[in-house]
Amino acid sequence: MANEIIAKAQENMIKSQDSLKRDLSNIRAGRANASLLNRISVDYYGAPTPLTQMASVNVPEPRVLLIKPYDKTTLNDIERAILASDLGLNPANDGEVIRLVIPQLTGERRQELAKEVGKDAESAKIAVRNIRRDALDVIRKQQKNSDLSEDEMHDLEGQLQKVTDQAIKEVDAIAKTKETEITEG
Repeated sequence: MANEIIAKAQENMIKSQDSLKRDLSNIRAGRANASLLNRISVDYYGAPTPLTQMASVNVPEPRVLLIKPYDKTTLNDIERAILASDLGLNPANDGEVIRLVIPQLTGERRQELAKEVGKDAESAKIAVRNIRRDALDVIRKQQKNSDLSEDEMHDLEGQLQKVTDQAIKEVDAIAKTKETEITEG
């Protein structure tokens, strides 16, 4: 039972790290990345359909995304969906494919994005600490109910702290990698 508490906390901390990775993948770093289009849905015969299910997305050059729809009649719908999104990119439709050119980031914009990465990382750390707090509550409750001895409780608290420290180290590493990607562009 006690090891389950640590395992569950560790599993939830890993989910927080994965969530951070997903959030950071949506931040543009001045490079073309197909994951930028993951959140875009296209109105396809009245149903919102993810763009990635309607077209192949390639990166022919470092700052260009090439979108080739499986059904050419959807080109205009895809173009409208990209324009309506929060990407701030202008699609170039040549009748066959859509090209998205990712603009070079200015120094000021890079700093803003780096701050955004820092905020996302701090939110992930808070989530990890909340998971630790919840696990500690469970451990202390079990000790109070005499399910755990005082020594067992302290051992579990130590194990939980090690897991937490490792999770926070991982969050910092993820954020550092993204910041480097943004600042060095």
